[in-house]
Amino acid sequence: MSDKTPSRAPSLTERRKAATQLDIARAAVELFTERGPDGTTAEDIALRAGVALRTFYRYFRSKQDAVAPLLAGGADRWRADLAATAPGTPLADALERSVVTSLTPADAEAGEELLRTRGLLRAAADDPALRAVWYRVNQESEERLREVLAGLAGPDADPLGVRLAAAAATDAIRLALESWAEGEPGDGGDGPAPLAARCLRELTRGIDLLMP
Repeated sequence: MSDKTPSRAPSLTERRKAATQLDIARAAVELFTERGPDGTTAEDIALRAGVALRTFYRYFRSKQDAVAPLLAGGADRWRADLAATAPGTPLADALERSVVTSLTPADAEAGEELLRTRGLLRAAADDPALRAVWYRVNQESEERLREVLAGLAGPDADPLGVRLAAAAATDAIRLALESWAEGEPGDGGDGPAPLAARCLRELTRGIDLLMP
């Protein structure tokens, strides 16, 4: 199913489940940032999130897995924004706009979420399991992004070009966030958005699908 395909509204049960998973994810990110993954247990995360430990394990296999909903949520919003591109917009322009928008907080809450991601990436530097979750979320997002790009590019688009564009766009955001996270704690600069735009332009140079 494409991200552009209308789907039924989630049920109340599904919304509650998603809200609980996100609460757990935020608690996990906060604790990993404060104490590091080695200093955090699943019990700690459950306590911070206000849920029972059995509830934690109902949704997640490990403490590292718990961060996935927070990371995936940003990718979901990015693809939805791209999928809503106005007809006739050049694909390269739409892709860069969506990448920059996804990394530019629209409000204080979005800014806090971006800072949580930064803290998480810092914590992941010394934790292979946490990095594996980060890479997995990026890979899943790339696969879904292909469907969005294929829909925007039209039925005659080169499939390899679509794959290249999806890989480049996903990696542009990943590299920008990782580079931003590696900076000094108080040195946010202009944030990751300009880095992502630069990465996207350099990674997509030569992809025919994105040529004028």
